[in-house]
Amino acid sequence: MLELLSPAGSMEALRAAVQNGADAVYLGYGNFNARRNAKNFSEEEFAQAVSYCHLRGCRLYLTLNTLVTDREMEGAAQCAAQASALGVDAVLVQDLGILRMLRQAAPDLPVHASTQMTVHNLDGVKQMADLGMTRAVLSRELSRDAIEFICQRSPIEIEVFGHGALCMCYSGQCFFSSVLGGRSGNRGLCAQPCRLRYGWNGRADGNPLSLKDMSLAGHLRELRKMGVACLKLEGRMKRPEYVAVVTRVYAAALRENREPTPEEVEALRRAFSRQGFTDGYYTGHTGPEMFGIREEEPDPRDLFAQARQTYEDGEAQRVPVTFYAVVRRGEPVQVAARDEQGHVGAAAGDPPQEARTRSLTPEGVEKQLARTGGTPYRCAAVRTKLDGGLSLSAAALNHLRRTALEDLSAQRVLPPARRSGEFHPGVRYENWREAPALTLSVRRAEQLTPELLALEPALVYVPLEELAAHPELAGAGPLAAVLPRVAWDREWEEMLRQLRQVRDMGISDALVGNLGMVSAAREAGFRLRGDFGLEVYNTQALKELRSMGFSSLTLSFELKFPQIRDLSKNIDCELITYGRLPLMITENCILKNRTGGVCRRACEKGDNLLTDRKGARFPVVRAGGCRNEILNCKPLFLADKAQDYRRIGLWAQRLMFTLESPQECLHIARRYLGGDDWSPRDYTRGLYYRDVE
Repeated sequence: MLELLSPAGSMEALRAAVQNGADAVYLGYGNFNARRNAKNFSEEEFAQAVSYCHLRGCRLYLTLNTLVTDREMEGAAQCAAQASALGVDAVLVQDLGILRMLRQAAPDLPVHASTQMTVHNLDGVKQMADLGMTRAVLSRELSRDAIEFICQRSPIEIEVFGHGALCMCYSGQCFFSSVLGGRSGNRGLCAQPCRLRYGWNGRADGNPLSLKDMSLAGHLRELRKMGVACLKLEGRMKRPEYVAVVTRVYAAALRENREPTPEEVEALRRAFSRQGFTDGYYTGHTGPEMFGIREEEPDPRDLFAQARQTYEDGEAQRVPVTFYAVVRRGEPVQVAARDEQGHVGAAAGDPPQEARTRSLTPEGVEKQLARTGGTPYRCAAVRTKLDGGLSLSAAALNHLRRTALEDLSAQRVLPPARRSGEFHPGVRYENWREAPALTLSVRRAEQLTPELLALEPALVYVPLEELAAHPELAGAGPLAAVLPRVAWDREWEEMLRQLRQVRDMGISDALVGNLGMVSAAREAGFRLRGDFGLEVYNTQALKELRSMGFSSLTLSFELKFPQIRDLSKNIDCELITYGRLPLMITENCILKNRTGGVCRRACEKGDNLLTDRKGARFPVVRAGGCRNEILNCKPLFLADKAQDYRRIGLWAQRLMFTLESPQECLHIARRYLGGDDWSPRDYTRGLYYRDVE
């Protein structure tokens, strides 16, 4: 059965989801979820929500899918332990540090990999399974073929998004909101800069980053057939009426094994859309037609008024029960109610009387027991053992029915027996006291000049495909291969070929920015080094990745210097101290969209500058697989702040070269080594001195 998972940004939205047919709901509790601007739930409300859902046969998942600092980890542990004790069915996580913490604080609580973990290939799913997770939420960008390939081979459940807002960037890899405005999407406070106006040639005259909402209405039977376990509806920031409308449409279609009707699709559009919907990623038809903005829509007040009635008036009878009645002469009357999980509620009354006129019949017993209106229960069947010639009032049967159902309800909301534990941060490690070594990353082989290598960097990171295309680089220096942050299964064979080729060149280190690439690099014999895409934000994440075999890790550039200093570093830690920080990696090629759907090597042009409404220009460069990477408008520059980053325990500082000429690379590297006076005309200090919400 394909589970329907609905959003709940408030208790009212939760009721709307449950009363309209959701099989499960997901919600945030506290400040550790990716929708911190939603109302979320207090501790008392969360306990009520768990009971409300479980009574009605609905599962409840907690979102703990943000990055947390060391100081916040204890609070996250308390939150998880409380949720587990209350009986939450699973928790969604992004942060590997939280995952490690959960093994201590709530060892029996099932864990799902949030879409924030950027799981987009089979090896990524397998890695989640190896980490102990029971479900993976795939990236929204995957096509039907990619989803089916994963489902047929996955060792754990697969969840996909079916309806709601699409981010332009792969979830978990977007830094646009944090770098520009200090509000991190990885911390639950995305300001949605992708919905603003941008353009080319210095004019912000369009919306090239604003995708329409996704809708997979029309593909539900196909998703079920390919083995998807859960269909997720997005919308924790939406009003309860929206949740009611969308849940009702998809629940009815799934229940009846059909696709939504044109009338139902119109209801979805009236509830919310951005110039309609798109299934472009799923069908593999990406392009300009996938983009849209919110416009003035027909007034949905009548639609929403009807939606409110579904959860404000009455109770949907979701839970089938079988009643059992035993009416025997001289014995107390017994009534029991049994649900599909085997819970049994029971009640006993006075013995029946001898009938004076009409005797009680099995049909009479069934009529009274079937009156479950106003409760979550629906009478599926009645089994009766009845002696003849007896009398029992309707009031007595009604009382026994209510008492049995109350007893059943008490059992249904009992939390499961689970172990609890206490989170221990572990021993502290002394900070690295030596000045950080210098590492470099380049995008193009031509940037790697003999003069640059003569500066003796500890490592030089070069894209895997660039190394494979330039075998003459073998032996040029301490090189490491940069694996793509995104590589679908269809790209796997070529990537493995390149890995073997590069390994044969004598290169033994691989920089990995996604957990889905770990096994490929490890099996090819590379030493693992972690890139910024792994989102290393706390000490527990450092420990977890070290246990997975990493030799060094790049710390998140969303951390401040004091937070980096206070990390207990049990592994070599690296920090980016120069470069145009990557703000987005996108599947929908905006450079191809710019040229009307024809690439023509547009990605190699020098004027691919995305302009915002303030005139800032963001370079757009090619990423592997005809993807785009949007870079910051200003380079990060810290050469004059060496005294700040040299005393926070770093093994290495990295200079990230993207658009720089070979000569510029040399000047910049020399400046960081104290042998040049170069400085950029305009620059940023990044987030190292700013608070990131």
